Amino acid sequence: MKPAVAVAISALLLVIVSALPSAHPQIPSGREVVAPSAYVSLEPVGRGGSFQLAVVLKIRPGFHINARKPSAEYLIPTDLHANLPAGFKSVGEICYPKGELKTFAFSKTPLNVYQDKVVLRVPLAAQSDAPLGAQHIPLKLRYQACSNEVCLPPATLDVDAPVTVAASAATSRPAHPELFPTQ
Repeated sequence: MKPAVAVAISALLLVIVSALPSAHPQIPSGREVVAPSAYVSLEPVGRGGSFQLAVVLKIRPGFHINARKPSAEYLIPTDLHANLPAGFKSVGEICYPKGELKTFAFSKTPLNVYQDKVVLRVPLAAQSDAPLGAQHIPLKLRYQACSNEVCLPPATLDVDAPVTVAASAATSRPAHPELFPTQ
């Protein structure tokens, strides 16, 4: 066989093989299943005023994460923790939505899970000595993601919540009404 023909056949075989569906689809890491984003209810937040953070979790299609109150003791719940910097304080418990009971091939009983998009709410206050201007509230999100075939190791993601602090609430306006409808 001529070298040019051998190279052409090899290239053609490589193209054909690369076009074939993989026998084992790529399994993402747990960190790749959830995309969190943080939003503030007021812009700016006034010193001495209360506000909320909404942490929106976008969950990859085909996957779910355990709800805050999982169905079984051995399941790892979704957990959000705020590491509040000086000038901020918690004014209540983090609000987790109720999960959905779903049945999966690997479990005989329905599991309490979150799928698609979930909003967690964090009630906070800016104290009278909160630093003015652009601030950041660091959050940690811990969860375990599963598909119908596999559960991934638990993952922890850092979530940054940008907040602008003003001297008073006089200039505060509601922000993100789609996430904070009761304001």
